[in-house]
Amino acid sequence: MGLNIGGAIAGGLTGLAEGLNPISGIAGAIEGALSGKGPSGAGNIEANKDASLAAMQNADKAYEWAQLGLNVENMRHNLDLQWQSTMFNEVEDEKSEQLRELNVLRDVAMKQREADVAILKEFIRSIKD
Repeated sequence: MGLNIGGAIAGGLTGLAEGLNPISGIAGAIEGALSGKGPSGAGNIEANKDASLAAMQNADKAYEWAQLGLNVENMRHNLDLQWQSTMFNEVEDEKSEQLRELNVLRDVAMKQREADVAILKEFIRSIKD
C-alpha cells in the first residue's frame, strides 16, 4: 500500500466540508492518503475490479519468465562456444608444438647430413692423398 496524494487531497476536502473543522479535514486527508484506490486514486484500476490489469500483470510475468529462459539459453550457448574455442586452441597448440618438434628433427637431420658430407669429403680427400 502506498501513499495516495490525490486521495489525501480529496479526503481532506471532503472531511473539511462534512465536519466544517480542521480535525475532520486532517482525518479525511489521512484516510484518503491511506486508501488503496490504485496508483492515482481511481478505484477502477485495482486488480480485483478490472480484469484487464490482472491479465496484463500475468502477461508481464510470463514475458519476464520467457526472457529469463532466453537469457539462460544465451548463457549456455556462450559457455558451449567458450568450451569449443578452448578445445580448438588446445588442439592448435598441440599441433604447433608437434610442428616445432618436427622442424627441430628436420634441422638435426640436415646438420647430420652436412656432417656426413663433410666426413665423406674428408675421407675421399685422404684416399686421394
